Amino acid sequence: MIHKVFKSQSSTGASPVSIHASISPAENHGSVSPVSIHASASPAENHGRDGHATLKIRKGARLPHWTLEGAVYAVTFRLGDSLPRSILDKWTFERKNIVKTAEQMGRPLSPNEETQLNYLYSEKVGKFLDAGHGRCWMKEDRIANIVAGSLRHFDGERYDLHVWCVMPNHVHVVVKPHSGHELSKILHSWKSFSAHEANKILKRKGKFWEVEYYDHLIRNEVDYAHCIEYVLANPEKAGLKNWKWVSSID
Repeated sequence: MIHKVFKSQSSTGASPVSIHASISPAENHGSVSPVSIHASASPAENHGRDGHATLKIRKGARLPHWTLEGAVYAVTFRLGDSLPRSILDKWTFERKNIVKTAEQMGRPLSPNEETQLNYLYSEKVGKFLDAGHGRCWMKEDRIANIVAGSLRHFDGERYDLHVWCVMPNHVHVVVKPHSGHELSKILHSWKSFSAHEANKILKRKGKFWEVEYYDHLIRNEVDYAHCIEYVLANPEKAGLKNWKWVSSID
């Protein structure tokens, strides 16, 4: 039961954080690029984040990832066979066209770019995942239980889980990493442990999870509420009746 939902101090919802990058495109080399930023939102609107935190752009296997100390993220990771290569390649190509300007300028995505990206993911990837492509190992309770257990294991110690949902072939999480714990390492821990245990039970070897994952840095209260609703509603939207592998809010 997950009940650590972020509560805003603003009844009208938070304003988007205005982020200004001081790094030049020429300086933006390497796998992790720090960007000096400042946020114009008030502490109450800014989810308690440090107004002078450092935004980092990390190069993933296929995608860039924006991370910010104290931020809350909506994350999706999936089984290795959950998307056909043709769908993945098309989505990756279209995504690169959206994010290339931000990457070249060493800045985070603009609200408009975020909207385009989220729509693209929902239309090109989310719907396909919900259709149940691949072996869908988490349809088996014993496998879903392993995955859910890995999510909950360090909850409150390395991160705070806000909501989560283990679907047949993918996982949604809204999570806030604790200081000193990087999102990428949290994902690696979840996936490494669950893959090892699941493969052992299934008596199989080889790739279980897709290496790359999708993450979205939540900007404000409206964005946060949308992400929470999306995760909790995903089983019903996908036609799964009485699906138990989803957190609830007390």
